[in-house]
Amino acid sequence: MISFIQKQIDISPKSIENTVRLLNEDHTIPFIARYRKEMTGNLDEIQLFSISKLKANFEEIQKRKYFIIKSIEEQGALTEDFRKKIDSCFELTVLEDYYLPYKKKRKTKSSVAIENGLEPLAKILMTQKAISDLKTLVSKFISDHVTSVEEALQGARYIIADWINENNSVRSSLRRFFQQTAILESKLIKGKEEEQEAQKFSNYFEFSENFKRSPSHRILAILRGEKEGFLRVKVKVDSDEALHIISKHIIKTNEKTIKDQLLLAIKDSFSRLLEPALSNETFRKAKESADHVAIKVFSSNLKQLLLQSPLGEKRILAIDPGYKSGCKLVCLDENGNLLHNDTIYPHPPQKEGKESIKKIKSLVNAYKIDAISIGNGTASRETERLIQSIAFDRPLKVFVVNEAGASVYSASKLAREEFPSYDVTVRGAVSIGRRLSDPLAELVKIDPKAIGVGQYQHDVDQTLLKNELDAVVISCVNTVGVNLNTASKSLLSYVSGIGEKMAENIVQYRSEMGAFSTRQDLKKVPRLGEKVFQQASGFLRIPTSDNPLDNSSVHPESYPIVMKMAKDLGIQLSDLIRNKEQIQKINCKNYITEEVGVFTLNDILKELEKPGLDPRNQVKMFSFDPSLKTIDDLKLGMRVPGIINNITNFGCFVDIGIKENGLVHISKVCKEFIDDISTVVHLHQYVEVKIIEIDYERKRIQLSMID
Repeated sequence: MISFIQKQIDISPKSIENTVRLLNEDHTIPFIARYRKEMTGNLDEIQLFSISKLKANFEEIQKRKYFIIKSIEEQGALTEDFRKKIDSCFELTVLEDYYLPYKKKRKTKSSVAIENGLEPLAKILMTQKAISDLKTLVSKFISDHVTSVEEALQGARYIIADWINENNSVRSSLRRFFQQTAILESKLIKGKEEEQEAQKFSNYFEFSENFKRSPSHRILAILRGEKEGFLRVKVKVDSDEALHIISKHIIKTNEKTIKDQLLLAIKDSFSRLLEPALSNETFRKAKESADHVAIKVFSSNLKQLLLQSPLGEKRILAIDPGYKSGCKLVCLDENGNLLHNDTIYPHPPQKEGKESIKKIKSLVNAYKIDAISIGNGTASRETERLIQSIAFDRPLKVFVVNEAGASVYSASKLAREEFPSYDVTVRGAVSIGRRLSDPLAELVKIDPKAIGVGQYQHDVDQTLLKNELDAVVISCVNTVGVNLNTASKSLLSYVSGIGEKMAENIVQYRSEMGAFSTRQDLKKVPRLGEKVFQQASGFLRIPTSDNPLDNSSVHPESYPIVMKMAKDLGIQLSDLIRNKEQIQKINCKNYITEEVGVFTLNDILKELEKPGLDPRNQVKMFSFDPSLKTIDDLKLGMRVPGIINNITNFGCFVDIGIKENGLVHISKVCKEFIDDISTVVHLHQYVEVKIIEIDYERKRIQLSMID
């Protein structure tokens, strides 16, 4: 396993070996990355996750090998050399090639020919020795089931075609040929051209491109068009060249009579067996590759979204804007608890502007509101302008918040449990408000696929997508840390080692017994043992604890080291925290043990200087161009402020304050050539863009960030 992993990533065998051992002992990746740096050689979470995935790949391959060996052995066909060949193979496609001749087959043309006694004839033809009178030889195989010479030759060719299909060398050579030259071709299905939905795929109505050059988003778009019934898609290769490749492996004679029969068998094998199988394999591999790229983009976007700047513990008035149904208002306290809800109707058709302003001012004063959070959906800009026009009696910050997925949360079981007495409109507004104070804590309650920062997320492998996105959420939650006394069940469930059931136990214990005073109190939670405590405690914060280390990322197992540091300096622990002068006097070498090395000690000193520091940036104010209300207000060459709200392989989408987002193609992001847009831009980045193209009919806007 260590060798298998190291061949694919440039990490030392010792680090891989120790990481595998820690994973086998059920340590989580966040815990290993943070608290077992000496064992791994200071590997980060990305490297650890790669090792974990390769470990799973290896185990899957080993499991398949065991099945294949056992199956061939039961057929009495396993030689020692063949066993070694299978044992030394670590490619699933090649393993399947080895296994192909031994698979249980349904009734085929080849198996019928064998039943009819034509296998000896096939073997004679495959020896490729000169035959003076082929017709006389073949006539010996005529029977009740085989009535003519041509029927006998046809049956023999079916058997040979099967042997060619199962030939490892043939399959390997053709596989390389497909990988290098296969063409992805798509055509509009006849009769579908008038359907409106088909126009989404108009670029692929008559399309052809080498698979190697097809980017992931194009492959996924074409496959979606096929799935929705608008496109016919296939893989094409040069058939003559493919037949030539097979012939080089099979034909060893110039004797025309035999050669002609083998060429017919080769042609049959390719068109009936090899081409469909390798076309499907090429499609599958291209789809897998496209899935990985799309999931990587989604994961990167999700991470940026989860780690966006929090406003912090402020009193918030949240507004879910609307026209006819009105704007739903909720007032939240510093911890996100619902204090009050109301509805105003400032926009058409009611136009109750004065009444709405009076209500908002009254709520701001009554609940001592610090900031206003406005959802970016329908009537968002009008609502923002209304708020900006109000002369408040206290200083207020106004933010427009991305509300994607808020409706999903508001209708969820979790929202119903949290607010059983309120309807979906109130729950949605609460979500909009909480996203401003702590985006991470609120967004973990929503299925990441509903947040709207993915690319073809419904078309990719859903199991792989879930695993990758869960890993991102876990990483973000544990990077930031969680307040043990205020965190929701959803947030706690992502903490290292906890999970959904244990999170439920923690919340129940907290509601029955009151707030946790120390990290050690965690051990009083039913069914929370030493293992869970070890994995979770370093990521949980208790700001009110008498021990200041309980509000830091210093792990309880390292408390004795910190206490010794303070003692050696002749000061109290509380006097060491945030005391840069005293911390600089500490010599790490004096505290190195077999378990604790320089990596961990440096982390401890860094944490002592700024305990519980939130790694996220501070939230910033932003304003759209007030003159823009609809796409009709746009003019070519206009420069406007915007917020990047989605990133794909081919570009990024920018919210410029109207209903339609604009697209900055990757070629228009910067002057230099880039192949990875995420190296230049990030989600929720404030940018200035130039409008370079407007399609009023299709409501599409092309933007540029250059100059």
